[in-house]
Amino acid sequence: MYTPPFKISSKAINLIADISAQVERYAIRMEQADGLRLRKINRIKTIQGSLAIEGNTLTENQITDILEGKPVVAPIREIKEVRNAVKVYDLFEALNPFSIEDLKKAHSVMMEALIDDAGRFRHGSVGVVSGRQVVHLAPPANRVPFLVQDLFGWLQHAEDHLLIRSCVFHYEFEFIHPFSDGNGRMGRLWQSLILRTLHPVFAYLPVENMVFANQQGYYEAINRSSVEANSGLFADFMLQEIFNALKSRQGEPLKNNVGVNVGVNVGVKQEILDYLKKDPTLSAKKLSTLLNKTQRTAERNIKELREQGLLLREGSDKAGYWKINQEK
Repeated sequence: MYTPPFKISSKAINLIADISAQVERYAIRMEQADGLRLRKINRIKTIQGSLAIEGNTLTENQITDILEGKPVVAPIREIKEVRNAVKVYDLFEALNPFSIEDLKKAHSVMMEALIDDAGRFRHGSVGVVSGRQVVHLAPPANRVPFLVQDLFGWLQHAEDHLLIRSCVFHYEFEFIHPFSDGNGRMGRLWQSLILRTLHPVFAYLPVENMVFANQQGYYEAINRSSVEANSGLFADFMLQEIFNALKSRQGEPLKNNVGVNVGVNVGVKQEILDYLKKDPTLSAKKLSTLLNKTQRTAERNIKELREQGLLLREGSDKAGYWKINQEK
């Protein structure tokens, strides 16, 4: 069986242990009252980050507007890139990370109307250019089907930890550059898809957003791996980014829009929602006791949650109950 050249460092081993611990904490975070909305926010961050690496200038708010069918003033190609990416991520649960046919299917959606050969391996030479310098010349087109077949065979049958395999696959995919365009966004998508088989929460972890913030390190890791013929160097970088993404979002506050916090005292609001999720009949007075806050504080936060559409009241003040709006 073909095996890509890589060495597992002590750093990678330590990061695997750290990531494993953080994943369970992140899973608990995603089960909180605002988990549905947080998944939507993170998906937007993922799309924005991955496309931004490729030069797309649309913001998270503009992507949100596109999702909601609102008009956006931006280059037509960039809007199309976003719409295509949204369609691909909508297919996320149905895609098999070990299937070459699903890879082609995803590429055909990702690059629809952007290139002529969407969904098909390239038939010409391609390279990665930095300024006027070619920093990577991909293998000849006639070798692409065999190289991809070998890579997917290794991915499916190797005994290395899936975190390692996802990173090595990502690097090797970029090295092969199997498509005429869209390889960067496809490589990042496919790593997330592979990681989803390790734990479902990886489907909603915006690693791409953090990679975008550290683009120089991303490309340096790819270049170092190429020079030293050791994709373990790229694995070290990506594992660190995965760990950072998990850790930084453990306590991400409830939001009423992309990037906008709900009020100042987010912790109190989240505690209120958590308590009402368990007992929707709780009064403001009872909540104030549970929160160890004044009744006025509880009432003010409840009012703000209702104004933001996150909390609804069913029935009368005395005999009714609270309902958390999961769509918000």
